[in-house]
Amino acid sequence: MGIRILLTGGGSAGHVTPNLALLPYLQKKGCSVEYIGSKTGIEKEIIEKAGLPYHAISSGKLRRYFSMKNFSDPFRILRGYMEAKKILSKVKPDVVFSKGGYVSVPVVFAAHSLKIPVVMHESDYTPGLANKLCLSKAEKICFSFEAAAKDVPAEKVVITGAPVRSSLLCGSRSAGLNRLGFSGEKQILLIMGGSLGALSINIALDKIMDWLLSQFDVVHIRGNGKLNPDLANRPGYVQYEYVSEGLEDIFASADFIISRAGSNAIFEILALRLPNLLIPLPLEASRGDQILNARYFEKKGYSDVLMQNDITPEVLKMHIQALRSHGFAMKAAMQQSPMANGAQKIAEIILEVAEKRR
Repeated sequence: MGIRILLTGGGSAGHVTPNLALLPYLQKKGCSVEYIGSKTGIEKEIIEKAGLPYHAISSGKLRRYFSMKNFSDPFRILRGYMEAKKILSKVKPDVVFSKGGYVSVPVVFAAHSLKIPVVMHESDYTPGLANKLCLSKAEKICFSFEAAAKDVPAEKVVITGAPVRSSLLCGSRSAGLNRLGFSGEKQILLIMGGSLGALSINIALDKIMDWLLSQFDVVHIRGNGKLNPDLANRPGYVQYEYVSEGLEDIFASADFIISRAGSNAIFEILALRLPNLLIPLPLEASRGDQILNARYFEKKGYSDVLMQNDITPEVLKMHIQALRSHGFAMKAAMQQSPMANGAQKIAEIILEVAEKRR
């Protein structure tokens, strides 16, 4: 019987799509792969589309701020732990791989209680709360940034970089242009706000859209429920809520990208060698991980960075013009980067831990 692997992670696409990057390597080795996620999160749709068996559990969000849900969510987490334990006892995986997010906590704790080894991956410059809670339960922890591993026992640490779906690197520019309806005569600016969208970025860019469209053809992934009907049918402008198929072709057609600075997004941008302007989530809306990610990439010469609170129409135009000027230098820096796609290395660690248990 082949190796049985159970993947988990959820809350945003950033906790789900890296799992998909591992599939070609795991399935090539004949592994049986299943997934545990939440009952209502974005991971359910993504994983079911990928054709993996999906097990849903109750989940509660882990918050660093006051909310009335802080009183009820611990009971959801406890229920999720019991449900995860039942699923794990039935599936009997050789290893659990966790990409983080609040749904992963009860799964990791349940696996540890059943003596099923856990491998984790932390993408960000500093560990998130869910991963912090789970660090002691993992046998191996893969990190994108060395700085994130500073307080973790050395024998558990593996520096891998972040997993990037190989399919994203195989896009067709001509297919992307055909899909978007662009001629390719203008440079193409891709705008992404993460899987949940970024309303503040959308609003800021909408204010300068006339200027943008005089400079570029624009493809704008705005987030669920965030389409702008006033921009529908504008020549040179295409908007989506979310793109699940054909994203690789859109990437291949883009000359520049404006993006949030989530770790999965920036490592995809790095792998694609795509000149970029990063607008990280501000401190009032996050724990500051995107700011650290962005500043690290800026220091390496891979990215330009604009803080959200500094955005004005003129400042935004200035940074976009600078992106054009710096694009060649960014590409050259990214070409020399040793931070390669970590998918194969992470898959190897998962298989190594699984084989040790068998």
